[in-house]
Amino acid sequence: MYDPTVARLTYRALLGRRRAAILFVLPVLLVAIAVAVRAFAGADDGVASGVLGGFAIATMVPLIGVIAGTGAIGPEIDDGSIVYLLAKPVKRPAIIFTKLIVAIGVTMLFSALPTLIAGLILNGNGGQIAVAYTIAALVASIAYSALFLLLGTVSRHAVVFGLVYALVWEALFGSLVPGARTLSVQQWSLSVAEKVAGDGLVTSDVGLPLATVLLVGVTVIATWYAGQKLRALKLAGEE
Repeated sequence: MYDPTVARLTYRALLGRRRAAILFVLPVLLVAIAVAVRAFAGADDGVASGVLGGFAIATMVPLIGVIAGTGAIGPEIDDGSIVYLLAKPVKRPAIIFTKLIVAIGVTMLFSALPTLIAGLILNGNGGQIAVAYTIAALVASIAYSALFLLLGTVSRHAVVFGLVYALVWEALFGSLVPGARTLSVQQWSLSVAEKVAGDGLVTSDVGLPLATVLLVGVTVIATWYAGQKLRALKLAGEE
């Protein structure tokens, strides 16, 4: 199911000069914020949790997920270059699976690692906060990548829809409407982090059993459906 050639082409597309520069901005900003907060506020568990939860998990991870997930396939579909890949003797679900693995790897690299570094800077992993939020970033990276890869497969406006979900649904509605948090990748990942961190340092509105089912379900269903949509694309001469 994993094709090295497809992976190489996808990595090249995602880590090109322009896109890589965008990917670096948020991690660098997070680390800079962590350094500034530590310098002015010292090592404080509550402050560290606030920075990592409010910026890393709520903003950085989903935005990087949007860039990596939609960028893994969306531009190829938009400019028509996907036809050259589909003409190769590679099964279309394998193309989706390979691109998903690449998107997950890129999202984890640019979100989980900076989260760990920022957490260590903020309070030296006191209360297991750095590790907890890093795990949340890793878990969220998988679900976001699958969800935004699907959007990149089914819509030419995937980036817009991804930003609406990440910034409007999760950030805005999630803060105003308690029920909306149940359908939030952010809350699902925080549920995992809650079990790792010290008491009360990380909270989630979704229980761990439900969060686990939703994380796995969304990842599997989104990946499967993306494969089906790609399989439905017809090349000239296939009719």
